[in-house]
Amino acid sequence: MAYAEPIHGIREPMQVSTAPRKPRILLAASGSVAAIKFGNLCSCFSDWADVKAVATQAALHFIDRTSLPKDVILYTDEHEWSSWSKIGDSVLHIELRRWADIMVIAPLSANTLGKIAGGLCDNLLTSIIRAWDYEKPIFVAPAMNTFMWTNPFTERHLMSIDELGITLIPPVSKRLACGDYGTGAMAEPSLIFSTVRLFLESRQNASSSRTH
Repeated sequence: MAYAEPIHGIREPMQVSTAPRKPRILLAASGSVAAIKFGNLCSCFSDWADVKAVATQAALHFIDRTSLPKDVILYTDEHEWSSWSKIGDSVLHIELRRWADIMVIAPLSANTLGKIAGGLCDNLLTSIIRAWDYEKPIFVAPAMNTFMWTNPFTERHLMSIDELGITLIPPVSKRLACGDYGTGAMAEPSLIFSTVRLFLESRQNASSSRTH
C-alpha cells in the first residue's frame, strides 16, 4: 500500500500524449464488516484504472492496509485536516472530487447511507459526496444486517440517493457476519468491478458512435 501523498500530488501535470488515460476511480469504504474485502476491491480495479481510496474511521477497524495494492493511496479523515493549515491550501475532499471520474462506495453502511441521504458531511467521505459533481457517476454497494436493510428508514434513504442519480449495486442474501441469514451482504468485489467497468465502457462506446 502506498502512503498518503501530499495533497498537491493529486493534481496531475499536463499530459502531452494523446493516448487515452485510464479511468480515475475513487473507491471508498464505510464502517461495515464487509470492509475486510476492500483490499480485494482495490485490486480488482487497479489493473484497469487509476485508483485512490478513502476510508471512514469505522472502516479502518476492518481494512487490512497491507492487502491494498502498493500503488493505491488510502486517505482518511486525518489527511483531510493535516493537509490544510491556511487559506489557499488545497482542500482534500475537493481535490479528490475533482480528480475522480467515478466514485464507488463499497461497503456502504446503514449509517453512511443515512448521512448521505440527509446531506450530512462530517467526515472525508461524506464531504466528497456533498461536494460531488453529479454529472459524474457514483455507485454504492450497501452492506448491513438484514433487519437494517429492511428497516423503513433504509427505503427512504435509498429513494433520496436515487434522486441524486446514485446507482445502487444491491446487497445479496447469505449468512451474515452476525450469524443471521438474509439480504444485506455486500455484492462481491468482482461484480462491483464488472458493473462499473461495463457502465463506463458502454458510455464510451455510445459517445464514440455519436461522433462517427
